[in-house]
Amino acid sequence: MRFTKLRWLAAISFTAALPACVGAQAVQQSRYGGTLHVKLRTASVSLDPREWTPGSLASAASQKLASLVYDRLVTLDDHAKFQPALAMDWSHDAAARYWQFKLRPSVQFSDGSPLTPADVVASLQSSLGKGFDVIAAENGVAIRSAHPAPDLLEQLASGSNFIFRRKPDATLLGTGPFFVVESVAAAPAETNPLAIKPARIKFRANGGTWSGRPFVDFVEVTLGEPPLRQLLDLQLGKADIAEIAPDLVRKGRQEGLRIWNSAPRTLVALRFDDSFDAPASDQLREALWLALDRDTMANVLLQKEAQPADSLLPQWLSGYAFLFESPMNLQRARELRAAFPAGVPGAAQPLRLRVDAPGDLFKLMAERVAVNARQANLMVQVALPTGGNNSSAPAVALHLFAWHYDSLSPHAELGAVVKQLREGGDLPANTTDPEQLFAQERRLLEERRILPLVLLPEYAGVRANVHNWNASPWGDWRLADVWLDSEDPMITKTPAGSPKNSSSARSPGARP
Repeated sequence: MRFTKLRWLAAISFTAALPACVGAQAVQQSRYGGTLHVKLRTASVSLDPREWTPGSLASAASQKLASLVYDRLVTLDDHAKFQPALAMDWSHDAAARYWQFKLRPSVQFSDGSPLTPADVVASLQSSLGKGFDVIAAENGVAIRSAHPAPDLLEQLASGSNFIFRRKPDATLLGTGPFFVVESVAAAPAETNPLAIKPARIKFRANGGTWSGRPFVDFVEVTLGEPPLRQLLDLQLGKADIAEIAPDLVRKGRQEGLRIWNSAPRTLVALRFDDSFDAPASDQLREALWLALDRDTMANVLLQKEAQPADSLLPQWLSGYAFLFESPMNLQRARELRAAFPAGVPGAAQPLRLRVDAPGDLFKLMAERVAVNARQANLMVQVALPTGGNNSSAPAVALHLFAWHYDSLSPHAELGAVVKQLREGGDLPANTTDPEQLFAQERRLLEERRILPLVLLPEYAGVRANVHNWNASPWGDWRLADVWLDSEDPMITKTPAGSPKNSSSARSPGARP
């Protein structure tokens, strides 16, 4: 069996599903100015890539905002072609172990200081991790890998591989289209101390960025808004772009909102605790795997806004996910359960399932897992959250978690899954060939320690006044490209031929 790098075909074909009205906006003349109001569900973010936890939903939101402030060496367009960013040119040896990147000249950080090869080395040496050595050169950098790294461009175009400079006062500087001018933490409301005013971050257009001035003057991001409030704010014009929870997508469409969705970006799955090693645990894990009704979770609970998951990596990323299957077989699950010896957890006493992902949606999914298990005569109990360290609480055997795909490299992504979810786990460094990667993922799935449930796209509501919305299939929002259609007299058309730059004073940096 041979695999080819066709995984991007799914992403390319996805762009055709975008609303026709998006393309129609291109005929209108663009405007400069205005404030783009964005609302996110996560309550807090960090603009320091070194603080991000791989796979976490909070880090996914942080990455979205970080792309406003920082740039990468390379980017990937919707046709799966790598495009220059901070690196103008690159090359590698025949073994793909030694890469050279020529930096774009005259690039400046938001305080006006020049980008240097040393900045790139400092940024990438920690984010690329072990096995990579980043070396400064006269006009760029070289990256040496201990093993062949044919997927290095995919890694550099995604994840935490942003380029930034850390100042002595911990301020981070970027070369991106915006910089932070205001950051307000969540606090009790003045009129009602019991109510909490959400955190807010305001970004200002960087007139000196190498890529050209963004259309909007400011991007104001509000964090931690409840899902229903975000939907209402879109309808009332209090938000221009807002995340939409999967279970509210149908409601949003019924109410006439313009909804965008990405390719599947989040895996929802079960994970057996590393300390769980009971008698007949192999049969128990298989019985639970056969009892899970993924189709009902995706089509009923999530109203067809999700896909049943048979693999750890989605088809658009790996290219081979279609080779896996997770058939539901209650009869076989019951047969395995009937053969359990005495004292097996899940039979003699319930397996405790803890929800490690935030939000009511994931709690509902955990309850559905418990229902599926009961149909196979297995006992699963959703563990209620407890305050502090409760040493007397029964041990947790199962976890329901959400994993957000950060990297465009399937090898790097699967390695991050293994490292983060398996104690002491690590993926062989030379597993970059698709056939080898498929074999490694198949081995992991056959252990039944991680049981995929569903794949979730990202959803966002976009108001009609937002033009040139061309978010990528894998979730980059590209807010520097959008412009606002507004009758506000403060928003004026830029004369034809005017350069995209600004003489306004710039912030010295942004504190994460």
